[in-house]
Amino acid sequence: MVARVRTVAFNGVDVIDVETQVTVTSGLPAFIVVGLPDKAVAESRERVRGALTALGLALPARRIIVNLAPADVLKEGSHFDLPIALGLLGEMQVLPLVELGGYTALGELALDGSLTRVPGVLLAALAAASRGHGLICPAECGGEAAWAGDVEIIAAPDLLAVVNHFKGTQLLPPPEAKVATSPSAGLDLRDVKGQETAKRALEIAAAGGHNLLMIGPPGSGKSMLAARLPGILPPLEPAEALELGMIQSVAGGLRGGELLRERPFRDPHHSASLPALVGGGLRARPGEISLAHNGVLFLDELPEFSRGALEALRQPLETGRISVARANNHVTYPARVQLIAAMNPCRCGYLSEPGRACGRAPRCALDYQSRLSGPLLDRIDLTIEVPAVAPADLALPPPAESSAEVGRRVAAARTRQSTRYARLAEGRRVRANAQADGTLLEEIAMPDAAGGALLQRAAERLRLSARGYHRVLRVARTLADLDGAADVMRRHIAEALSYRGGLSTGPTQASPH
Repeated sequence: MVARVRTVAFNGVDVIDVETQVTVTSGLPAFIVVGLPDKAVAESRERVRGALTALGLALPARRIIVNLAPADVLKEGSHFDLPIALGLLGEMQVLPLVELGGYTALGELALDGSLTRVPGVLLAALAAASRGHGLICPAECGGEAAWAGDVEIIAAPDLLAVVNHFKGTQLLPPPEAKVATSPSAGLDLRDVKGQETAKRALEIAAAGGHNLLMIGPPGSGKSMLAARLPGILPPLEPAEALELGMIQSVAGGLRGGELLRERPFRDPHHSASLPALVGGGLRARPGEISLAHNGVLFLDELPEFSRGALEALRQPLETGRISVARANNHVTYPARVQLIAAMNPCRCGYLSEPGRACGRAPRCALDYQSRLSGPLLDRIDLTIEVPAVAPADLALPPPAESSAEVGRRVAAARTRQSTRYARLAEGRRVRANAQADGTLLEEIAMPDAAGGALLQRAAERLRLSARGYHRVLRVARTLADLDGAADVMRRHIAEALSYRGGLSTGPTQASPH
C-alpha cells in the first residue's frame, strides 16, 4: 500500500500541486526521499525521525521510500516535513489514510515534534480551497490560512496535536483571520510645519496614485512627508489585501499570520542590490517592488542607488509586474506600486543656498542629477522642490489640517475614480487615474478649449514625450476629481504642468538631459 498526502510547491506566487507518496517495503533499512528534492527536503528525514521519536514511535526497520510527484519539479523548502510525517503515520496505521486524502499539508517539524512556521501557507490554503480540500498547517500560520475563506483548517502546535485531532481526543478550534496593526499609526501631517506646496503635491499623488519626486536640501522634510503618505491613502480593498498577502506569504513576511489593511510602505536603503529591489536570488524571491504591491515604494537619496537597479524599475513602473528570469527559473510577480522618491539637488545638498554650495556648483549638480536617466524621470508624474524650512515656520503652532481631513478628500477622489472606471474600463484592472491608458484618457481627461490650447503649447515648448503628455492629463484629471469637477479645465492643466519641472541646477534652471 502507498500512503498519499497532498502538499504544494511554489513558483513565485503560482502553486504547483505535489503528491507525497510514502511506502514501506521489504529490504535493507533505509529512508530515501526522491522526486528532485533540494538540500532542505533531503534533510527532512532526520527532522521526521526526531519528531516521531518525540511521539514515542520508531521508524519501521524496513525500506522507507518517499516520492514527491511530479518528479520533474524542483522541491524546495522545509514545508515538506509535515506531509512526509503524515504519510509515514498513515503507513504505520496511526492515522487513517482515507481522511488524510482530503487535506493539503505543509509545515516544518522540530526535533521535539512541534510545528514551526513556513512561508506560502496563504497560497496553499487558497489552492486547497479551490479543490475542496482542508489544510493542515502550523498553529502560528493559522491566522494567515483563515483568509482563504471557506476551508477547513487544522492549525496544530505539534505533530501530536494532529494525531489527537484525527483520533477525536483533542479537536483543534478553527483559527481566526487576523489584521495587522497600522504601521503608520501616530504619523500625522500636522507634524509637518510649512511645506504647503509639498503637502498639496502629496495629496494629489495620494488621490490619483501618481509617482512623486521631491528635491530639496538635507533636513527639509522630504522623508517626513513620505512617511505620512500611507496615513492619507485609502485602505486596501479585500482583493488588494489578498494579493499583497500572497506575495508576503511566499516571502515569509506574514508574522503571526496577520494581513495588512493599510497600504504597504517599503523604504529600502540606497545600498540595496538589484535582486533586492526587483527580486531574484537563488530561488527568485520577490523584491522590494513586489513587497510594496498596491502600496508605496519610497526611494530616499534616489541618485545614490545603483544605475542598474534604477533602470530595472522602468518596466514594472509601466506594466505593474516584474519578470525575474534566471537560468533555472522564470517567475513573474505583481509590482503595481506608487513610487515616491527624494533627493538632494547635488552631492553637498546646498546648491540653491548662497554661501553653502560647494565650489563646483553648478557642475556638481549636473554630474549628480545625470545619474537619473530621462526615461526613468519620464515615469514620474509630479516633480517638486522642497525648500529648507525657515526658522519662523518652526516656531509656528502645528497646522490645523490633519491627515484624517486630507484622507477624506483623497477617499472622495478615489471613490469618483472607482465609480468611473467600473463603468468605462470594461474589465481592465484600473483603480486610479495613474493606471489609465491613452484610450481611457481620451474619454475622461480631455480638457476644455482653453486647457487644450495651453497643453499643446506646453507640450511643444517642454518637448513632452507621448508618455509625458498623458501623464499631464492624468494629473489634471486627478485635480478635477479633488475639485469634484466633471470636466478638466484650464486651471487643472496649468497646475498639472507646474509639477512637470525639470531638475534644477541653480539660477539657470538647466537640465542635465
